[in-house]
Formats: sequence, structure tokens, C-alpha cells
Amino acid sequence: MYKVSEFSEMTGLSKETLRYYAEVKLMEPAYIDPKNNYRYYDDGSYFLALLLVKLRSFGFTIQEMISVMEDESFAHLEDLLIQKKDTIRRQMEELKQEIEEIDAFLASGKEEEQ
Repeated sequence: MYKVSEFSEMTGLSKETLRYYAEVKLMEPAYIDPKNNYRYYDDGSYFLALLLVKLRSFGFTIQEMISVMEDESFAHLEDLLIQKKDTIRRQMEELKQEIEEIDAFLASGKEEEQ
């Protein structure tokens, strides 16, 4: 079992983030000492934390991460990752189009100057 400070250091998740994740039922401590309310995490929590860190780096929202964690078999994780990838591709296309529009706008301003 790991104290919050140890677990925070191991996972890169801040103590505040760990508290928030417990608050929204995303990842709760493995054990809470009833005497002093200290929270402890175990090895299973460690692997879940690493998954959450990775999902967050992929741009998953809290709600999306909750839906992943609610499915304990992770059967739909691949589908969610594919959906996220498709969303990112669509956003990239939209941004590329915006860049092209900005370039065209800038070019039209230069033509008028000449």
C-alpha cells in the first residue's frame, strides 16, 4: 500500500488530482484508514492511474475517463480510442482548413497593397 504522497510521486498525478478523481468516483483509494482518514493506494490503483494519465494525455474528458473506468472489462476501450483518434483527425482537418483560409486572407491583403 502506498500513501498519497508516494502514489502521487509514482504516477505523476498531484495530490489534488487524486482527491478530485476520488471525489468524482474516477479512481478511489484502495483503503482509507478509519482512524485518521489517510488514503492508501495499491498496485491495482497504480495501473489504473497510469491508464488515466495516458487517457488524459490523449485529450479524454473526465466524463470519457469515467465511462472507461466504469467498464471494468475495458471491452470498449479500443472503440473509445478509435473514436478519439477520429475526432482528432477531424479537428486536424478543420485546423488545416482554417490555416488555408488565413493564408488566403493574408494573400488577398498583399495583392491589394501592390
